[in-house]
Amino acid sequence: MSGLGHERKRTTTDHGLREELVVRIDPGPRDFAALNEVIRSGGRVANEHLIEDHHLNEIIPKPWGMEYRVYVDDFIDVWNLRIDHGRSTSMHAHPRKLTYLLCLAGSGATDTLTGQYPVGVGTILRIAGGAFHATRSLGPDPLWLVEVEAPRNKFDLVRLRDDHGRAGAGYESGWSDSGQLPAKPVSYLPQARMRERSPGGDFRFSIRAGMDVFYRRQEPDLFHIPLGLTGVVTGEVDILAPVQGDARRPSLDQYYLSLALA
Repeated sequence: MSGLGHERKRTTTDHGLREELVVRIDPGPRDFAALNEVIRSGGRVANEHLIEDHHLNEIIPKPWGMEYRVYVDDFIDVWNLRIDHGRSTSMHAHPRKLTYLLCLAGSGATDTLTGQYPVGVGTILRIAGGAFHATRSLGPDPLWLVEVEAPRNKFDLVRLRDDHGRAGAGYESGWSDSGQLPAKPVSYLPQARMRERSPGGDFRFSIRAGMDVFYRRQEPDLFHIPLGLTGVVTGEVDILAPVQGDARRPSLDQYYLSLALA
């Protein structure tokens, strides 16, 4: 693995001392120069309208595959991405939000302006605001990712380079009908909506209490994403990764979005 920002750190938590491999991608001088270049060339960072941007609740076709929302509330946004073999996202950055990329299936690599990081099942990349990155699938099967964004703003996007002519362009306005995959309101979480499975049925998504996650560990579980304001405020989303053998105890008074194989 090459590039800046990769570190192994020891962290003391309420659940004891643990060692975890953290892939952290932070912006540096080349990112700041590139951001200035895009903005001076006319690039704009827009704002998502939390009510009126209805197409974001459908499947968004991409030249490299597709993406669609798994979970959303007023503060956090979670998307499922399929990157087809040999395809790549643009070299882009999110100046105002934190992004986590979680790999559910497939093989790929994430490039930055200073290095490259391998991506495989269980990989977690933490990408700070302003850090340019592009992710490609190495095949032979599609690369399946989940993208966690905090705070919510799908239009917080600037593209530096793109294989499909979208450099400098904002987020897509096109969509396709999600059909049998409507996002349903979550009655016990304010302004929250979620989908329960991926379009092909390969992955399932559910909201579980921390107590349920702890006492009912399930073999297909891949990741548990804590829901709430903590990650937005602190800039650190403490994602549990049973796919990596992560046996940490979840917060029992916390809700989690669980990602699992179907």
